[in-house]
Amino acid sequence: MPDDEFHAHGAHEHEVHRAALRGGLAQWIAIFTALLSTFGAVVSYQGNLAQNEALLYKNEAVLKQTQAADQWNFYEAKSSKGRLMEFASEMLPARARYYRQRGARYEREKHAIKAHAQALEREFRHANDRSARFMAPHYRLAQAMTLIQIAISLASVTALTRRRWLLLFAGIAALGAVWLWVAAFLGLP
Repeated sequence: MPDDEFHAHGAHEHEVHRAALRGGLAQWIAIFTALLSTFGAVVSYQGNLAQNEALLYKNEAVLKQTQAADQWNFYEAKSSKGRLMEFASEMLPARARYYRQRGARYEREKHAIKAHAQALEREFRHANDRSARFMAPHYRLAQAMTLIQIAISLASVTALTRRRWLLLFAGIAALGAVWLWVAAFLGLP
């Protein structure tokens, strides 16, 4: 008799096959955990992206703030030179005209330097505000990721202990994560 016409199964093989067809608790927990892991990967990516964008704009803000400080220092140097020219014109009346002209030139240069410093300060504030806007969702996304990890842990404990009530808390943690994820992009407090 050929082997492919007659095949006998043991009792344990029938039970394993029936359990697989029933889709027991372990199967639902595996699906739930896989979905949470996928969602966690998306949330983690979005959180990292938001953090990187925030850091990029924070770096730009620091650069603009430093440039503005340099311009204000340059402005102060021109002011000091102007005051020195005034003092020199009083001390050396024979060269007073020369020193006054130099002082007037420093005064004109100060206005351009001041305008540039103020423009850099505006750029600093703009970049700093953008950094804050990108960082705000990052906090919510980090909280969502924490809840996803809690939900996965509770689901794993449920699979090990077969305590179905733990799955309820895993579901609550997962719903909390979804809420925080949505709140991150809607800008909710």
